[in-house]
Amino acid sequence: MTVTVPREPTDPTDPADDQDSPDRLGAARARVEGVARWRPVTAATVLLLLVTGLATGAFWSPLADRSWASSVLTGVPALAEGHMWTPLSAALVGAHPVGALLGLVLAAVGLGWAEGRLGSGRTALVLVAGQLAALLAAIGLVALLAATGWVWAVALTGALTGGVSTGVLAVLAVASATLNAPWRLRLRLVLVGVALVGLLFLGHLADAAHTIALAVALPLGRRIAGPAAVPSPAGRPGRREFRLVAAAGLVVIAVIRVLTLVVPVVGPLGNTASDSTVVETLVSVAIALLLAEGLRRGRRPAWVAGLVLGGFYLLLGLLVVGVVVFAQITNQMDQVELVGLAVFVPNAVLWSALVVWLVAGRHAFAVPSRRRLRRRSGAAAGGPEVAREALHRHGGSTLSWMATWPENRYLQHADGITAYRAHAGVAVALGDPIVAPADRSAALEDFRAMAERSGWVPCLFSSTEALADVARADGWRALQVAEDTLIDLEGLEFKGKPWQNVRSAFNRAGKAGIEHRMVHLADEPRAVVAQVRAISEEWVGDKGLPEMGFTLGGVEEALDPEVRTGLAVDAEGTVHGVTSWLPVYGPDGEVVGWTLDVMRRRQEGFRAVVEYLIASACLTFQAEGARFLSLSGAPLARAEGEDEAQVLDRVLDRMGELLEPYYGFRSLHTFKAKFQPRYEPMFLLYRDEADLPRVGIGIGRAYLPDARVRDLVALVRG
Repeated sequence: MTVTVPREPTDPTDPADDQDSPDRLGAARARVEGVARWRPVTAATVLLLLVTGLATGAFWSPLADRSWASSVLTGVPALAEGHMWTPLSAALVGAHPVGALLGLVLAAVGLGWAEGRLGSGRTALVLVAGQLAALLAAIGLVALLAATGWVWAVALTGALTGGVSTGVLAVLAVASATLNAPWRLRLRLVLVGVALVGLLFLGHLADAAHTIALAVALPLGRRIAGPAAVPSPAGRPGRREFRLVAAAGLVVIAVIRVLTLVVPVVGPLGNTASDSTVVETLVSVAIALLLAEGLRRGRRPAWVAGLVLGGFYLLLGLLVVGVVVFAQITNQMDQVELVGLAVFVPNAVLWSALVVWLVAGRHAFAVPSRRRLRRRSGAAAGGPEVAREALHRHGGSTLSWMATWPENRYLQHADGITAYRAHAGVAVALGDPIVAPADRSAALEDFRAMAERSGWVPCLFSSTEALADVARADGWRALQVAEDTLIDLEGLEFKGKPWQNVRSAFNRAGKAGIEHRMVHLADEPRAVVAQVRAISEEWVGDKGLPEMGFTLGGVEEALDPEVRTGLAVDAEGTVHGVTSWLPVYGPDGEVVGWTLDVMRRRQEGFRAVVEYLIASACLTFQAEGARFLSLSGAPLARAEGEDEAQVLDRVLDRMGELLEPYYGFRSLHTFKAKFQPRYEPMFLLYRDEADLPRVGIGIGRAYLPDARVRDLVALVRG
């Protein structure tokens, strides 16, 4: 029998009855203590900002309006009154509630992240030194400029400022040196953009301090960060990075144009209010956004238009500056009336920066307009679509799918197409013409005639042995330049000692909870695509050399709906490695094989992830009925050449030696041997031995389109 004893009613206000209260308070206290130990500098800074903000009322009313403001905030007036402590005290309070609250958030988020990268000691040192040095330098600079009579500087000599944002920006600038590409560049561009836009359009004393802090901290960041700095050299941004930054810059310019119309302010060059109408503003914003979309897609016409507009602003800006300087020298400023100067000059600076970026990244904006593609292909549809249709009809080699990439030019035949690129006076076709086998000879003649009419030297790179036999009969020369690595899938089993490394990769993936997924990347969620982009951009950004092209694709090419992508994904959804596979069509329009293109892994991922991805792809495609996989021929890693082509041998050998530390082509060729492939030769087809030096330069430019011709000529002499 069970006896139940009724419980007496309890007082809900009695804390003794709330058994969970001590536990909750203890847990909360433990979390706070944990954060304080984990990020002591951040915790102390946030606590001081909270206490001083609440004690002074800085979170809800401007301190600058108080009678005692000069004893807490800093600036020329405070220091002139002998309040030498204010550069320190001002860091703990904001002059305006908005600035005080933003400073609190910036300290909690930005400082907390940076302290985890740099350590507490370096973070504290940079925070205090950066805050004091930049702020005092800004105050001194303003005092000097005020002596010139500059209205902006004179106004700032009476202004007071506060907040810890200057020190936090200095810490973030130093912490950026600990990031891998592309995040290093992205963070630095955001920091510079915030500082410059603030200085040009707002011109507060804090904005001047921000700019000075970044001007010192960014160049010295690598040294100050110490062991935490990324050891690899900062490489050039990839194509996508150049495109995204250019597009983002135009969006920023458009947003600023709207803000200066809606909320005019008084900046370093005067009032940003202008006589622009809403219609004029909307038209300029629409143009900027259209150009931004074109630049995001890498379109050459958008690049040209951006250069023209930016050049116009640059020249007009120089003219305005010249007029102002001349008027100052001749004491005729009272006769000069410059309307809208406060808006025009900052915009000219932003456009000039965009021009520099576009020129530096010109290789990233090589995608021609659709009209030009149609004109090149001689068809109603774009050249890539014509190439795609020809592949579906005739089939192609293991590299033929690369003919669909938009950077190509196209020569259309009676029933097929040849994709090529023109560099240094050389027309370089990749692989075989996409035609029926009986039409190969005619296609070669068409290509030769087209090149000679254009004043180019014709050649075909990485062609098959079947095409080389036809070309020799027609008077062409053939030189083996690479070996295609093929894995036959019929009866493939990873058994025996030769496959030990592959089996180990499967075992390690299983222990790590990683599985293989073969997908169409364009159909994947944005979070997955973003991870793939990040892995790719990290790989490209830290190479120290420009991103290569020609036979090497990237994420954009992997997004094609006919391309397959292999992902190594763990249980949390983290992508550890990625491969992309280009279809190889047979003459019946069916996919008979797949060619490896992208092959990249996350830096902190397990080392055997690439072996795991390739082996998993073998099993997947084998189950689907494919006949073979091509691991492709590693560029510039090749078999011995013929004696008659010693010049080109030397060029390719020299390029391979110089690029091996960065791209690992020859080690990649060795890596592929793990999969027990069979080899098929790949040839360079050319007309005359006298053309070989020029052909070597043309091939080098095809792989590195942004390299200078004299650099490639040096390879010939090397």
